[in-house]
Amino acid sequence: MNDLSRPERLQIMLTEDELATLDDWRFQRRMPSRAAAVRELLKRGLAAEGVALHGARAKSSDYGVIETKSDEGDGEVS
Repeated sequence: MNDLSRPERLQIMLTEDELATLDDWRFQRRMPSRAAAVRELLKRGLAAEGVALHGARAKSSDYGVIETKSDEGDGEVS
């Protein structure tokens, strides 16, 4: 898959102020589209939180949200 292929679509609702702020930020940086600006801000926000972008998708079990078969009966209490 090349960098231009984006098979997933995400729709969000923004207030007028949020949209104006996004557009101002985008125009100051000469971003080609709102979508490009949102992707860049998402990458920056995740990086600021120490989250690395990678090709593999995380599963709920990676975060301890649900128990996996190997977690059951290990005697540890979370």
